[in-house]
Amino acid sequence: MANEKRGADPEKLRQYSKALFGHLSGAMTSALVYLGDHLGLYRALAECGASSSVELATHTGLHERWLREWLHQQGAAGILDTAGDDRFALSPEAEIALVDESHPAFGAGFFSHLPQTMQVVERLPECFASGLGLPYDAFGPEGARGFERGFAPWFRSLLVPVALPAVDGLVARLEAGARVVDVGCGGGVALVEMAQAFPSSEFHGYDISSHALERAESNRRDAGVDNLQFHDVRETPLPDDGSVAFATTFDCLHDMTHPDRIIGDIRRMLREDGCWLVCDIKAYPTYAENVENNPMAALMYGMSVATCMSSALSEPSGLGLGTLGLHEAKLREMVHTAGFTRFDPLDLGHPVNAFYVARP
Repeated sequence: MANEKRGADPEKLRQYSKALFGHLSGAMTSALVYLGDHLGLYRALAECGASSSVELATHTGLHERWLREWLHQQGAAGILDTAGDDRFALSPEAEIALVDESHPAFGAGFFSHLPQTMQVVERLPECFASGLGLPYDAFGPEGARGFERGFAPWFRSLLVPVALPAVDGLVARLEAGARVVDVGCGGGVALVEMAQAFPSSEFHGYDISSHALERAESNRRDAGVDNLQFHDVRETPLPDDGSVAFATTFDCLHDMTHPDRIIGDIRRMLREDGCWLVCDIKAYPTYAENVENNPMAALMYGMSVATCMSSALSEPSGLGLGTLGLHEAKLREMVHTAGFTRFDPLDLGHPVNAFYVARP
């Protein structure tokens, strides 16, 4: 009777419950993808080919019973292919997505900070009550490493050979020698790639995450580049002397508490003949448009609550744009308000990110 009063349709309730628990199934699969990446199981399967749990245990030294259950879950979820006789394998596509960190489609890196994200979720009720979010350092050192692994494959494979040549006149300028600043540099992978490719230029990275800056300095040392420096922007402000020929921001403006102010800072740092390469999440002005045009809208709104919007609200006056909050029209308005006269989309064919070039 109670269901009838609420107007619940039994079949619709069954379908809704199926969908709801499907999301829980996805969470469990994500946790086991994290384990597979963390324990090197995908790499082991890539090395061994189709394997049983006994064979995988022999190769990895891990306990067979645990591996058997992991293989069964990954097979049931469609992450691994079943190869008969209780054996499992990576498809060529899965090997790219889960093992090959040099390929731009490598995706396992985005799962590597899942434990830290879940720990942060436990703190979010206080954010809902106070309105204040958490900075990226709330994810700890492993969180910084995980974010870096998620974005690094694109930087390593496509930034220098594809993105930079698409900006008119930029490569020749970097080859001749120019001052370059990356705002929100994170682990510094993009700058390391550029500094190696253009030894005559001078590169600087700025961030507010202590953990990310530690990663950046470690990456710089490992690469052996000496034309690159990293700075904590809370201690060393962005330059304001019009000396920078090329500025970049990669997937970070929407995370910032005051992106409008940072855009103004970037305008002041640039030479009159300089340019700024903007990379940010493809977004649309309304919720309905985002859902219609972005098949990952639910994931991105979820990540926004856990990370992006949280960071953007980590100061009392933060704008709180969130993952899908910086659409082209809003960014264009901010750019022109800051004093830029040109703002042009740059089509790089990226499935998630939009690119723009702004000039004074």
